[in-house]
Amino acid sequence: MRAIGVILAGGNNEGRLGALTDLRASAALPVGSCYRAIDFAMSNMANSGIQKIAVLTQYNSRSLQDHLGSAKWWDLGRKQGGLFVLSPYISRKDSNWFRGTADSMYQNISYLRRSNKPYVVIASGDAVYKMDFRKVLEYHEQKSADITVVCKDMSGKDMTKYGVMQIDDEKRLQEFEEKPLQAQSSMASLGIYVIGRELLIDLLEKVTAEGRYDFVKDIIIRFRKTLKIYGYEFDGYWSSVGSSVIDYFNTNMDFLNKEVRDIFVKQYPYIETKPKDEPPAKYNIGAEVKNCIIGSGSILNSKVENSVIFRKVYVGEHSSVKNSIVMEGSRIGNNCVVEYAILDKDVVLTDGQQVIGKPDDPMILKKGTVL
Repeated sequence: MRAIGVILAGGNNEGRLGALTDLRASAALPVGSCYRAIDFAMSNMANSGIQKIAVLTQYNSRSLQDHLGSAKWWDLGRKQGGLFVLSPYISRKDSNWFRGTADSMYQNISYLRRSNKPYVVIASGDAVYKMDFRKVLEYHEQKSADITVVCKDMSGKDMTKYGVMQIDDEKRLQEFEEKPLQAQSSMASLGIYVIGRELLIDLLEKVTAEGRYDFVKDIIIRFRKTLKIYGYEFDGYWSSVGSSVIDYFNTNMDFLNKEVRDIFVKQYPYIETKPKDEPPAKYNIGAEVKNCIIGSGSILNSKVENSVIFRKVYVGEHSSVKNSIVMEGSRIGNNCVVEYAILDKDVVLTDGQQVIGKPDDPMILKKGTVL
């Protein structure tokens, strides 16, 4: 494919995700019992033939860098191209952290300059979807576009969480509002863009010199009338895990739907992740499991229903886990009740504890909590 990739994975979305991003970037959030959020953008790019990908990290990036430590899982362990994990660094000219999405690319502009592909595919690292970027690039070339923005009709959704686009009959962008209080359209940007590499370099140099650092506000919105910007409508499954706690919860719950789950695990090309070598899950006498995803190495002794259970989770006897997310290494004792909850990694519930949230407001126990 005649493009390089850029995945924006520097945000922590602390205000929107609370304790879930205290110790990790939103792109490192666990999803669907075995994935990290960034696996979807990584796999989509690699499966589309993009052989050179930069992941731009910043906040709480340790777990993300550990996950990306070997590029071979996404077929990016290669001599030419491959995976580049880039973060802010101190130099004589610049000692700033990334001040925005445009600035994160500008501070790593050498990555763009040293490439020879004509296009750049830019995507966020905290959304769950499957997309063939080759089709987006074909559309981009057919339209002779300067920038193509992947979008989706979100009728019935809360549009205050999205960048909202107004496009004409030719799909050309007319207006773009970032998280408007009163949206004039139901067409939402998915935070995925195709742009010419040289044009991107020119725009980054221009806006950064003016003290502007945001890709959407200072490039897409500012140049919407002077550049040919088109929308590419995507009609497949797409969900963000970085916009709010309830969106993260619901995205994981979507994996209990076979039609959604099969998109990623049974329909080629697959979404890849860093594998773990654990034994299969063990169901002891007394285990009663219904409509769940159970991670490897877990041991279940009682009732688990409508839940996403990650690796190495232990559920004791006479307990009940319903409508919940239980992350890696958590231990639930005997006679416990867990409903509408998110138990982060290594949470311990001693015997008889109850953790009960609400369908629209799940309770979160942060990593390492002991009750």
